[in-house]
Amino acid sequence: MLKRTLYIPTCIAYGIMALTILAGCNASSNEPMDENSASFTKTIDGKKVRLFVLQNKKGVKATITNYGGRLVSLYVPDKDGQLVDVVAGFNGVEGYINSTEPYFGATIGRFGNRIAGGKFSLEGKDYTLFTNNGVNTLHGGKKGFQAVVWDPQQVNASTLELSYLSKDMEEGFPGNLKVKVTYELTEDNALKISYKANTDQTTVVNLTNHAFFNLNGESSGSILNHQLQVNADRYTPVDSTLIPTGKLEPVKHTPFDFTTAKNIGFEIDAANEQLKHGKGYDHNFVLETHDANTAVATVIGDQSKIKMQVFTDQPGLQFYSGNFMQSKNVMKGNHKDDFRTAFALETQHFPDSPNQPQFPTTVLKAGQPYETVSIYKFSIAD
Repeated sequence: MLKRTLYIPTCIAYGIMALTILAGCNASSNEPMDENSASFTKTIDGKKVRLFVLQNKKGVKATITNYGGRLVSLYVPDKDGQLVDVVAGFNGVEGYINSTEPYFGATIGRFGNRIAGGKFSLEGKDYTLFTNNGVNTLHGGKKGFQAVVWDPQQVNASTLELSYLSKDMEEGFPGNLKVKVTYELTEDNALKISYKANTDQTTVVNLTNHAFFNLNGESSGSILNHQLQVNADRYTPVDSTLIPTGKLEPVKHTPFDFTTAKNIGFEIDAANEQLKHGKGYDHNFVLETHDANTAVATVIGDQSKIKMQVFTDQPGLQFYSGNFMQSKNVMKGNHKDDFRTAFALETQHFPDSPNQPQFPTTVLKAGQPYETVSIYKFSIAD
């Protein structure tokens, strides 16, 4: 049984008494019992950090902190009807602050993925960013959106809005960028993430979320036997620093062919130059013609039979197979972030788009709205 009082302090603080419907729900054995609002209550950069709870009428639950706009946990039912937390994370905000992996569950910006050399040109002007991934800029720079405190507004029991003003030249990006990210748990057991932004000066924007998933449960071990299907006939190969070469290569006859479902680990150690570059899968897949109503990827946990479908209006999907997880951080359930015990599917524009004009544009101009939606929907595999 989930404890009725587990997160009530956070809800009271924001006037939301959403947890009364938790009574009667089943909890999985991997529930982080010491995850509570007190461990997420802190003042950072003069702003208050809190933990927020979202719940739908079926008992599916998500917890989110406004530190980094992070998805902390997501409880969905498995094949036996038990609630399983499918997101890797920490039991308190200090875990995120001190983690050697800075992106667990985070909202990513201004620019998700890599920008070559930390440089790009825009409207005839050169910009130099803070580099944090060798010579490249990754996920917005040294202090990207994962390390800032967002302004929260809990709209109702199932919806949370997070807002942030990224000021002109923050991390080297031009323009004052106002961002709003909305998390919503829907009644069909989906987590819907909506992104909106506007700028007062031409800039580049590529927002995403970096949840680390394990559909067998966040403390259950390897994800290599998860079954993955990605509706992409092409991908963007990369150089040794994981910057796209600019080509769109077919996945057919390569380990990157997930057009038919197969285990993540089936070819992950194949003798393939691209897999060597990424130490596994860390590549952008080119999503063919689709809309937000068509699943671009489907993953099934081999033990739980939880099925996650990904929907997006974005042109790309970065599949990361947890290759840089190094057992350096103690996670929920007191286990470590061992090698390939979680994966990410980041909806996005292509990496290094500001330097590769043949890719879909990430340029946002003053007065032009930025709006995109991504959905992670959960059910039980047949």
